[in-house]
Amino acid sequence: MIILQVQDVAKRFNGENIFSGVNLNIQEKSRIALVGQNGAGKSTLVKVIMGEMTADEGSISEKKNLTVGYLAQDTGLDSNKNIYDEMESVFDDLKKTEQKIHNLEVQMSEEGPSMSPDDFSELSKTYDNLRADFEQNNGYSYEAEIRGVLHGFGFGEDDYDHKINELSGGQKTQLALAKLLLEKPDLLILDEPTNHLDVDTITWLEGYIKNYSGSLLIISHDRYFLDQIVNEVYEMAHKTLKHYQGNYTDFVKQKEMQTATRMKEYEKQQAKIAKLQEFVDKNIVRSSTTKQAQARRKQLEKMDVIEKPVDYTKVARFAFTPSKKSGENVLKVTNAAIGYDHILSEPVNFEVKRNQAIAIVGPNGVGKSTLLKSILGKIPFIKGSSHYGTGVDVGYYDQEQQNLHRGKKVLNELWDDHPTTNEGDIRSILGSFLFSGDDVDKLVADLSGGEKARLLLTKLAMQHNNFLILDEPTNHLDIDSREVLEKALKSFDGTILFVSHDRYFINQLATSTIEISADGSKIYLGNYNYYVDKKAEQDAYKEREEQKELAKNPHLHDKPATTDKQNYQNNKEAQKQLRKLTREVAALEEQIDDLNNQKSEIETQMTLPENFNDVQKSADLQTKLSEIEVEISKTEDTWEEKSIELESFN
Repeated sequence: MIILQVQDVAKRFNGENIFSGVNLNIQEKSRIALVGQNGAGKSTLVKVIMGEMTADEGSISEKKNLTVGYLAQDTGLDSNKNIYDEMESVFDDLKKTEQKIHNLEVQMSEEGPSMSPDDFSELSKTYDNLRADFEQNNGYSYEAEIRGVLHGFGFGEDDYDHKINELSGGQKTQLALAKLLLEKPDLLILDEPTNHLDVDTITWLEGYIKNYSGSLLIISHDRYFLDQIVNEVYEMAHKTLKHYQGNYTDFVKQKEMQTATRMKEYEKQQAKIAKLQEFVDKNIVRSSTTKQAQARRKQLEKMDVIEKPVDYTKVARFAFTPSKKSGENVLKVTNAAIGYDHILSEPVNFEVKRNQAIAIVGPNGVGKSTLLKSILGKIPFIKGSSHYGTGVDVGYYDQEQQNLHRGKKVLNELWDDHPTTNEGDIRSILGSFLFSGDDVDKLVADLSGGEKARLLLTKLAMQHNNFLILDEPTNHLDIDSREVLEKALKSFDGTILFVSHDRYFINQLATSTIEISADGSKIYLGNYNYYVDKKAEQDAYKEREEQKELAKNPHLHDKPATTDKQNYQNNKEAQKQLRKLTREVAALEEQIDDLNNQKSEIETQMTLPENFNDVQKSADLQTKLSEIEVEISKTEDTWEEKSIELESFN
């Protein structure tokens, strides 16, 4: 069933089309990605859908009473409440129902014995209806749901009393998304939801919204995230929208195939045109072949000429060319402790060899960027050291963009570093990174995040280093620019050490992955997928060994855990038990819903004349109804027991 439909919509600014002829169908349970270059009109289309802007042409229709939740990019939650109270406000209606149930229970207990049977029956019916509604809307476990979502975004019980307006912008954005997830609108529209999230949180979010009951429309540059979530892609390009089936990787393959097919058709027709034209040119003046030439000329005139496939999207042309080769040994980090006033991670040990591309991963706050700055000598290691090899020339990309001068023009930002290069060459280089015309006279302070990222990459490309240290290089870049950057780095004849949350980027580039945690560094000899698979294998192996040890010594875990390792293992077991309980509660809720549906169906059948007039059929249905009610009662008891256990566990 279509819940929202966009039909032939156009939007213009100052008489110029942003897009036109746009069609989009959102079904129940849709999982849709909206992709396209920065500035293509994706966010504008969403604002038109939300009614924040009006369409110049076309129409938007939606299902009656459709609820839509929209999280704009980098939009934070604005509230004077503390974190838990704000999340709990989602369930205000449920809490009112809960209070009504409690009041009725008191009334039935105190006034019930003195009521007439009819009055008591009516009161009981009201109570049953309220309780059924309360159960159906997750009344007995909404508090556990709040805690689960907050935990997924990294907010523990110690954070619940913090005032939202005192938090960072990133935290406010995370809480805005958390509240939307708890509200469960029919349609959830998310613009760059993975911004400000570390890999662990993004992975949790993927798991959560895979099971989201409503429909999803997602704008994102996180291609790995899109591959995990969506099964439809709409691309905004050439000022309109085109639809593809499948996830992001499927979309890329289909697009490449379509372009290749179109190019073959174009080249085939061009060859035919050339052959016909050659015949016309040679034979039009000969009396013996004039008619044949005229016939071919008419054939040419009537031909529906295929336009040459052109990529109208402008993308930067990154290229990194080292001026010299380094030695085989590029970098060695030995027994390092990283941090500022306290240690974030130790011991960190690894080596980097020439032509390797090594990704550094780990949760936010563990010191990944700090590690890079310590290697570069910008801040000291608390312990340990790092050393470069022979002939190493380092180039650094800073995610905080502090290497740019806000007061300079774009042209001078580059030219001042290379004063002997003539202005024409500087302008040409900037043009390859999409700075042309008046763009080169803009102040750095006035550039967007994406423009600053491209300017930093321009500066880096001009240095011709053989060892690139990159801190979140894909931040602020649209998908097309990310893919161009990937190709440039893959063809780079040098060495790369980089920090990134972009798992798709890591998969494309990394030859090895280093995980940084509070316990130091661990090296995995492959890309992100290899790292995830190996971690899963290691966790499974540890679990098997623990089970073997427990079988040998059943009282092994009776002793209090005192070491960090024991605390880690106990916490891991607790998380496993929490996941198991959550699954059991969810399964029981589905079972209760199914049983209630069966009960309703039987009750409907009992009202049919052909059944209530037939004594035997009526008796059989009554027997089935009684059995179902017993089963519902047992399942509800089990559900209540598990829900209480889950709440106590949380």
